[in-house]
Amino acid sequence: MAAQTTSANRLPKSKKAYAAAGVDVDLGNRVKSGIHALVKGTHGPEVLGKIGGFGGLFRANFKGMKDPVLVSSVDGVGTKLKLAFAANKHDTVGQCLVNHCINDIAVVGARPLFFLDYIGGERLEPAVFTQLIKGFAKACKEGGCALIGGETAQMPGMYQRGEYDLAGTIVGVVDRKQALDGSRIKKGDVILGLASNGLHTNGYSLARKVLFDQMGLKLSSKLPGVAKTLGDELLRVHRNYQPLLASLPAGMVKGLAHITGGGLLDNLPRVLPKTTDAVIDTHAWKVPAIFQHIRDGGKIDRTEMYQVFNMGIGMAVVVGAGDWQKAAKLTKGRVIGHIEKGGGVVRLEF
Repeated sequence: MAAQTTSANRLPKSKKAYAAAGVDVDLGNRVKSGIHALVKGTHGPEVLGKIGGFGGLFRANFKGMKDPVLVSSVDGVGTKLKLAFAANKHDTVGQCLVNHCINDIAVVGARPLFFLDYIGGERLEPAVFTQLIKGFAKACKEGGCALIGGETAQMPGMYQRGEYDLAGTIVGVVDRKQALDGSRIKKGDVILGLASNGLHTNGYSLARKVLFDQMGLKLSSKLPGVAKTLGDELLRVHRNYQPLLASLPAGMVKGLAHITGGGLLDNLPRVLPKTTDAVIDTHAWKVPAIFQHIRDGGKIDRTEMYQVFNMGIGMAVVVGAGDWQKAAKLTKGRVIGHIEKGGGVVRLEF
């Protein structure tokens, strides 16, 4: 979304050489001129200046924090974009990117401050660009996060026609004493699972191979136990858990794991002390039907399913044995496991 400078001396109306090569600067300027109205709703008094400068300005206010620490993260949405291309629906992947990034910094106890996006594509499609920015803005506004800038790159020859890639950077803040690192987790603690909204943003390469290549399904297909069409199911918006987590009393949460790429098997160990194991009861929640269809259609080992997909759990919350009931009520989570002595791994109970 960075502004592009133009010469005061207008070139002739004949097609410019750069546009003929596949990069239409004038089109980019026209499209990006409408950004301000879309993102204004995400700005509070902390945001200085306007979209289009060389850098976004954010005047931070850390009132009430004794030792504020900035927390940053960058991510994408993977091959979920292939579904957006096929369905010609792009706002939901925009929301997914923002929410994914918010969750990644929420696991250390941070609240989001501002977000920047990157869109790189074969060419700039105004309708697609607008949908993406609307998605970013919607998720930022709902997440209390300012959308303060970004970059759009037209790169013919780098992408196939009609395709693009997304990346997002988020910056948040946490008071150092409130930061979560899992070091307080111990034997006897309880693991709560917060429900996911489908696949979220991981496992799509395998899901697409199974559902479309091996099973021969279409975006319009309906599957038993899945309320939406397959296309709508796969484009569900990645949930933002930060507001729920922020509602918990200070000190109650001992550790958090955002269940993205790597599933429960690889993400929970990132917050476990090396002397503990997370024991997960896979019967503790009902796995959404879409995952069963993928497993059956691809004849995938059940353990691998828990390493590739979230299997219906988007966030794992570790709390003390005396706090789980209150935490479960506030987050609408359910007990999915507990902590035992071990070597820092996840053990699945089938």
